[in-house]
Amino acid sequence: MKQSLFHAKVLLFGEYGILENSSGLSIPHDSYQGTLKFQSTCNSKEFFYSNLELKKYSKFLFFLEKKRKNLASLDLIKLDEDIQKGISFYSNIPQGYGIGSSGALVAAIYEKYAINKLKKCVKKHGISLKKIFSQMESFFHGKSSGIDPLICYLNLPLLIRSETNISTTRIPDKIIKGKGAIFLLNSGIPTRTSSMIKFFFGKLKHDKFKKILKEEFLKYNEKCIETFLQGDFQVLLKYVKLLSSWVFHHFRPMIPKNFWKIWEEGLFTNLHYLKLCGSGGGGFILVFTPNYDLSKEKLKKYTTEVLFRF
Repeated sequence: MKQSLFHAKVLLFGEYGILENSSGLSIPHDSYQGTLKFQSTCNSKEFFYSNLELKKYSKFLFFLEKKRKNLASLDLIKLDEDIQKGISFYSNIPQGYGIGSSGALVAAIYEKYAINKLKKCVKKHGISLKKIFSQMESFFHGKSSGIDPLICYLNLPLLIRSETNISTTRIPDKIIKGKGAIFLLNSGIPTRTSSMIKFFFGKLKHDKFKKILKEEFLKYNEKCIETFLQGDFQVLLKYVKLLSSWVFHHFRPMIPKNFWKIWEEGLFTNLHYLKLCGSGGGGFILVFTPNYDLSKEKLKKYTTEVLFRF
């Protein structure tokens, strides 16, 4: 079979804001990827687990079709046959780390089994694809914006302005020898996205929280996107600090406890600013720093991975 690779993604800005129809900026992350393969090419343990998950996922897709609620027309008979033959999703994207492991799987399933699949054109089919992927990924998280699978499917940077306003965008050129950096910090703790989303919607039931989310969090998020795309990294860091501080005070349960001190120290010293990568609760943490060498030394007990230098 022809193997299509589906890369991971990183949501630089927009975690939770997207669920409230606000802006987001997501980029592909080519260091991690997944593809559909048959058993003979896979490690037996990895195959067994992935194949079992595909069986569960297939039942979900069959249920949608039976109830005539499916937004995507998929060849589920072929999918079931391939599962019996030993197909699995072979991936090095860590699960529960906020970089699109389920999104890549959804994109791969759609690519291989969709009947009359939509072309990879954001302007023409972006919104329709997003709706399809939102439904397909809901199996994994309970609720999904559809953005993660869309990024994994298109493998392009996307600027999300609202549920109905999505476009490709050009990110600033990387400065290879720049002192500043945006990097991933590995917490070493997988997370369950569904529980974090449940916590978020629980807070949204309170009008006071909803008001400050709109007046502060979403405002800082918009400014972060704006200044990043403009390449104004000095101002970007100021807004990332505001965002980081806001998350520390209002979303603290989404931050692993062993990172509370590191998070707060960064805000106090201005050495670096931490923010959620995806839903939070563990997985990767995004770090923005004006001096990567100093930050790396400070965080040397953790694995770091640079996404962008400036």
